[in-house]
Amino acid sequence: MKVFDDKHIKNVVFVGAHNSGKTTLSETMLFEAGLINRRGTVEDKNTVSDYHDIEHQRGASVFATPLHTEWRNYKINIIDTPGLDDFIGEIISSIRVADTVVTVINGRQGVEVGTEIIWSYIDKYHRPTLFVVNQIDHADTNFEDNFKSIKSLVGNNAVMIQYPIKIDGAQCIIDVLKMRCYKFKPEGGKPEKIDIPANQLDKANKLHNELVEKAAENDENLLELYFDKGTLNEDELRLGLKAGMLNHEVFPVFCVSALNDMGTGRLMGFIDNVAPAAADLKPAQSNEGKTVEAKADADTVLFVFKTLYQQNLGQISFFKVKSGEVKLNDKFTNSHTGETETINQLFIMDGKNREPVSKLSVGDIGATLKLKHTGTNDTLYRGNTPISMKYIQYPEPRITKAVEAVNNNDDEKLSEALKRIHSQDPTVVISYSKESKEQLLGCQGELHLSAIKWTLENMYGVEAAFKKPKIQYRETIQRSSTANYRHKKQSGGSGQFAQVHMKIEPWHENMPEPEGFNIRGKEEVNLPWGGKLVFYNCIVGGVIDQRYLPSVMKGILEVMESGPLTGSFIRDVRVMVYDGKMHSVDSNDISFKIAGAHAFKEAFLNANPKLLEPTNELTVKVPEEMTGSVMTDLQSRRSIIQGFENLDNYQILKCQIPAAELFGYSTDLRSLTQGRATFSSTFASYMPVPTNVQKELVKEEV
Repeated sequence: MKVFDDKHIKNVVFVGAHNSGKTTLSETMLFEAGLINRRGTVEDKNTVSDYHDIEHQRGASVFATPLHTEWRNYKINIIDTPGLDDFIGEIISSIRVADTVVTVINGRQGVEVGTEIIWSYIDKYHRPTLFVVNQIDHADTNFEDNFKSIKSLVGNNAVMIQYPIKIDGAQCIIDVLKMRCYKFKPEGGKPEKIDIPANQLDKANKLHNELVEKAAENDENLLELYFDKGTLNEDELRLGLKAGMLNHEVFPVFCVSALNDMGTGRLMGFIDNVAPAAADLKPAQSNEGKTVEAKADADTVLFVFKTLYQQNLGQISFFKVKSGEVKLNDKFTNSHTGETETINQLFIMDGKNREPVSKLSVGDIGATLKLKHTGTNDTLYRGNTPISMKYIQYPEPRITKAVEAVNNNDDEKLSEALKRIHSQDPTVVISYSKESKEQLLGCQGELHLSAIKWTLENMYGVEAAFKKPKIQYRETIQRSSTANYRHKKQSGGSGQFAQVHMKIEPWHENMPEPEGFNIRGKEEVNLPWGGKLVFYNCIVGGVIDQRYLPSVMKGILEVMESGPLTGSFIRDVRVMVYDGKMHSVDSNDISFKIAGAHAFKEAFLNANPKLLEPTNELTVKVPEEMTGSVMTDLQSRRSIIQGFENLDNYQILKCQIPAAELFGYSTDLRSLTQGRATFSSTFASYMPVPTNVQKELVKEEV
């Protein structure tokens, strides 16, 4: 294969909401370039990018899939991404290595919630972006409304390059950059170039002039030319648009029919001639604060942005050449693990098809097999100075499930499979709760979870059960209480004896010291599960030897690790040990530990014990017309609406909700809003459980 230099490599990622047409567009571009001789369809399950069995079953993209095409001496690397935000990790990692983002808009829907979610990451990484309104030949598509929705998203920096019209029933596209009209046959393909119709000239000229002004704003030399000439030629326009895209201040808008192959050739031409390449982007910064410039003659740096496991191949590592070049049998050091890796195979991928290459240069995207010590987010470098590229930051999980193998003999197999899935998809978070003794799996939603389940069963041969995780309640008290306990045990020889008197009270920050006690010592324990135990030594007259008080506190702490109501952790209690008895022979540490535990438990049960439940701050973004049903659902989940704000055609609802009530929320919200709403949730605090709920929970434990 031809080796392209950094000036002739364009890395674009196709992003957009579900069903916007990204896969169809990528398929059409491969066809236009002659890399495939017939176009597949999602319905027929024969597209180049959607090749995984799970994607065929679901009829939608689940993985980000690298492809490539060649167009007029340029190599265009395309990454086709999923549209569902359940698979946001695939989208984020692809945006990170792209030089230009192509945001595909479903012409019948305009900018959707999914588009907005993706845009937040595009904006974060400051990636040059263009928009493509798809399905322009559909009767329900209103291009002007689509353009307005894009402007609502990115502001006045959206600039119209094209707009669609019909001429004698034929689909046409007017291009205000080239000032030409492209007329398509019903089957699409190469258009006829015609003059702009007279009735469209005023509109086209107005849009052209707006384009010229926007291009001139982003380059001082071009601005001077514009003032001198009053206009810019096509080459000058391209320079200005590229500068604006690099500054994240110009967002060109195109229109296509991906299904019927209308406008895709012109889009590819713009990507070639205008869209920034890796060499045009600002140099990247490493974790060490070093600048990594995209130069062919520099030390080689490879950034692994995606890892995939296939049964017949093993681990596939996808990387971008950040500097230098990579050849077969090159050796690199992993800056994270310190291990040496050898590139035994080198290729570019088009879906499942591998094309071997001998070399890849800076800016290019490639893949290799069976790296032993390298995963997603790792950097491979060659040279004397370690380099690690800044890590991709993934969002926190939105749902959590307890997971266990259906067959106990598969426990180890499940654990290894989950580790692999995490290394492939870092948005899958695996942890173990010592409190609930459960293995927990965090992910982005119910669709994400079903994909994980499918992968476990079909790729690793493990059947797993996913359950509602145990809610990690806390126990505390609402009033003071006293108790005393005598521990006595005699079994010949020395026995056990201890007696402890204590008072317990609810603890909170900045409360005054206890009254009526002679305080001899105070110890504050920051509990690992949150909250405090404040322990006071109020012993007078030596009725209990000082050396036994730590044992009393150990006994208390043991009870606090498994509260008497539900077995949950106890928090926020202060204890005053003020009296007791000991025996010169029979008293020892174990005796006082037992007496302390029993006295504390008795006092706790008499102190109006209260269950606390974890509550989350929940933010829901929902279309205005669906707000009522979403609020009704939230209220049925014991949530407290704390406020809402308007944002274009959406409402942002903010509320406090018990974590227990979030189970299944992802699915229910998707159902209520036809997938048009999104949410985020973070832990807020522990709050008292309603009395009726507490009774039911305690009853379950009995």
